[in-house]
Order: sequence, then C-alpha cells, then structure tokens
Amino acid sequence: MGRAPGLSVRVKLTLSYAGFLMLAAALLLAVVWVFLLRYVPEQTSVVSPAVPFGAPGPGAVRAPFIPNRSDLVRAFAPKAAAGMLALLAFGLMGGWVLAGRMLAPLTRVTEATRLAAAGSLTHRIRLAGRRDEFRELADAFDAMLARLDAHVAEQRRFAANASHELRTPLAITRTVLEVARADPHRDVDELIGRLQAVNRRAIDLTEALLLLSRADGRSFTRKQVDLSLLAEEAAETLLPLAEQRGVRIATSGEVASTTGSPALLLQMTTNLLHNAIVHNLPEHGTVTVHTAVHRGSATLTVENSGDLLTAQLLSTVTEPFQRAARVRGDDGGVGLGLAIVQRIVDAHDGTLTLTARQGGGLHVTVRLPIAAAGHSR
Repeated sequence: MGRAPGLSVRVKLTLSYAGFLMLAAALLLAVVWVFLLRYVPEQTSVVSPAVPFGAPGPGAVRAPFIPNRSDLVRAFAPKAAAGMLALLAFGLMGGWVLAGRMLAPLTRVTEATRLAAAGSLTHRIRLAGRRDEFRELADAFDAMLARLDAHVAEQRRFAANASHELRTPLAITRTVLEVARADPHRDVDELIGRLQAVNRRAIDLTEALLLLSRADGRSFTRKQVDLSLLAEEAAETLLPLAEQRGVRIATSGEVASTTGSPALLLQMTTNLLHNAIVHNLPEHGTVTVHTAVHRGSATLTVENSGDLLTAQLLSTVTEPFQRAARVRGDDGGVGLGLAIVQRIVDAHDGTLTLTARQGGGLHVTVRLPIAAAGHSR
C-alpha cells in the first residue's frame, strides 16, 4: 500500500525533545515573572534624608539607584531570549543523538523484516542487552522467524512426500495399462482389480490431504461434542476390521464434552482406533478406549497392545507419511493417520501425548478444553 512521504520517527522524536525542553524553559520564565517580577513596582519612590535648604553640601547623601520592573525586564529579556535559543539548539542536537541511540534496535528489526520479506527466514536479530520494549520486540520477532522457518521446512517436506505418494499410484496405473496393452490376452478382471485398488488408494490419499488442509485452516464451526459418543461410534464402525484382525475393543468412561467440529473430532477418534487396530499383535490383541474429565480438560485415551516401540520411532509417528514396517495387509493407510490426529488436536487447542507401553504397544492421550456450561449444541 502506497503512502505519502512524511517525517521520520527520529525527526519527530527530536522535535518532541526540543519542544518539551522549550516548553519547560517557557514555564520557568513564566514562574520568574509570576512569582518575582510581578511584585516589583513599576515606579519606585526614593526618600532622601533631610538636608538644609539650597545646594547640597559636602555632607549630603546621594540617593541609591533602585531598578523598577521595566529596568529588570530590559536587562533580563535579552538574556532570556539568548538562553531560549541555546536551549533550542541543545534540544535539537541532543534530541537527534538520543533519538538515534534509542531507535538503533528498531533499525535492526526493520532490516530483519526486509530480509524476511525477501525470503530469508534464517536471519536472527539476537539483540543484546537487558530486557526492554525493543528487546522484547526483537525476541518475539526472532521466535516468529523460527516458527515460520520450521513451518516452511515442514511444508516443503510435506509437499515433497505428498508428490511422491501421489506419483506412486499414478505410476502403478501407467504400468498396469502398459502391461494390458502389451498383452491383450491378459486376465482383464485381474487388471481391473489392481486398478481399482490403486485408484482407491489415490482417493484415500487425496481425501486425507484435504482433511489435513481443513484441520490446518481451522475452517469449521464449533459445536458441543461428547467424546464418549464419538468413541462408541468409531468403535462400532471399526468393529469388522477389529474382528478380522482378532483384536478386541473395549470402551468405557464418562461424558467428556468439548467444543469443536463433530466431523473432525470423529475423524480424530476413528484414526486413533484404526491405528490401534492395525498396529497390534498378530492375534488376541486388545484396544481400550476411555473418556474422562480431568483437571478442566476432556480426555480421550486409546491404549493398544503391540510390539515394543523405540523412542526414535515414537518421535516420528505423528510426522506425515510415516508408516511403521509392522503394518500388515492393505489397511495400513496412507501414512497420514496420526499426522491428521495431531493437526486436528492442534486446531482444537488441545494436546496429544504418545507413550510407549512397557509391555509393547502405544498409549495415546488427547486433552481438549472442556465445553463451557450452557454452550449451545
């Protein structure tokens, strides 16, 4: 947005310093006039000692000179004017120097802003000295640059991974079509089945990416949601998959109401249960789901049996496109399940905690702000 040129902040501060100095001097002169000169009479009367009539003799006393108000004003005004001019010059020069020193940190912040606008997010101000308003501004700006740098790096990794994941089903489709063209007598039903599987995977990946974008944008209407009902609905939906894999699901807990998007929170709960089912023991696995209200938060806990998890693997499971090697079959997802959970929790101002179980498996706890009393459904 174009703006008309104006005075710099340094010039404004300089003029302000000089103006306040001149105002203080003017007030001082006004005090001198009000409390000193106004009490000096305009005309003075001199009383001479009594002397004989005629010309004063050798012993006559000369009357002393007593200045009146006009005399004092004539003597004081030029000196006051000179003093005011000296104060003006001192105020301008001193104000210019002081303003420059005070605004020096702001100059560094401005330069860092220009570098960030040009695309350099690695630059940091790192303003030294004790904490004041400018240093707090510089520290906040450095923290913002660090978050932006990390976010941009994450988005670049995500875009690269998404491109790779989307390219895979397209490449498989092309290969299948080339094989079908090279061998007209190949089983058509087999080719159609493979194409359907690849197409289903591409659709699932695209829908997961759209859901992830929606969670990041927080473009949803908040309503009151009971996590216990979502847990029961997700468990009922995934019961056939659990029975197929020999996993037993147990739900328990109390009403835990929060505010947010019912669809996104249901997706969060479904993803957690799906992850707990597919990352489980080969047989006789268990998944427990528990809801509660604890310390002003609505909590959802999902715990499952499974293999032992290393600290390195646990630190990456919420990253996009991270799929554990132990996933079996075609139900492993597209590698965005827990990443979507993390984004949905963040969009609802909650926290996601993942802990490896001592006997193997994963313990996941979601804490969301509890719904305020009387919130509309």
